[in-house]
Amino acid sequence: MSATPSTLNPTLADLLSPSPYPLFLIPTLLLAAAYAWGSLRAHREGRGQDWPAWKAALFTLGVLLLLITTQSRAATLTQSSMALYMTRLMVLAEVVPPLLVLGLPRLRPDPRRGPGRVLNLLLDPWVALALWTAVIVYWNVPAGFNASIVSNTAAPLLPGLYLMSSLLVWSVILRPLPTVQPADIGSRGWFGLLAALPMMAVASVWLYSPRVLYTPYVNALCLWNYTPLQNQQISGWIMMLAGLPALALAFIQLFAWLIKLSETQGMPPARVVPDSDTES
Repeated sequence: MSATPSTLNPTLADLLSPSPYPLFLIPTLLLAAAYAWGSLRAHREGRGQDWPAWKAALFTLGVLLLLITTQSRAATLTQSSMALYMTRLMVLAEVVPPLLVLGLPRLRPDPRRGPGRVLNLLLDPWVALALWTAVIVYWNVPAGFNASIVSNTAAPLLPGLYLMSSLLVWSVILRPLPTVQPADIGSRGWFGLLAALPMMAVASVWLYSPRVLYTPYVNALCLWNYTPLQNQQISGWIMMLAGLPALALAFIQLFAWLIKLSETQGMPPARVVPDSDTES
């Protein structure tokens, strides 16, 4: 997927020019087709309220961003700009997943049977947090990231891992399947706070490191005449800013949980009104 750029100053039109990659294209088109078929079937059967137009719009926007991110020329410039590469990863991790999750229809899988049991396991907060942390930590330590760049697996594999693990995280936070996700708003807020920490930690290291941490970028010719160190620092800002909405949502959920908790604890005990017949 990595290629030598014809110019070090590509325009936005150059970056967004089509560059088909079947590994992402085919599953994305199949997913979009399955969603469209389900929506049409639900409306024919009179279940349109389970598949409202705003959900379809959010899901469609998520699919379009997924196609733009994985099927454009920007996806071929992995070794020419760490900042551009990180922008793509953050779109796949922090923009596409919440749109897809919010676009899901009202599904009610049985947690005791088949797909419901699998979803109940995958959407367990500890499982989602472990997978997300493993992806963030392993693929951003120098050894793992260097190996992925040199072996050219960073372009196809890492974006897919970011997308899949982030889908689990956002599913826990937004709780689209309440029948297999019994977590209340407080536990989801704490989960979101914990899930944001690995990415913020990596971003901080990139921002304040005095040297380039990844060997393939040390002497690389970077797009737009940025130095490799500037690329690394910009990548840190991109990762940190991309993680702020999820962090803010976690604080909002925790705040709502604390308000609910305080209201519950501050309520006076219920008074028992004696029956008039008993008094007499």
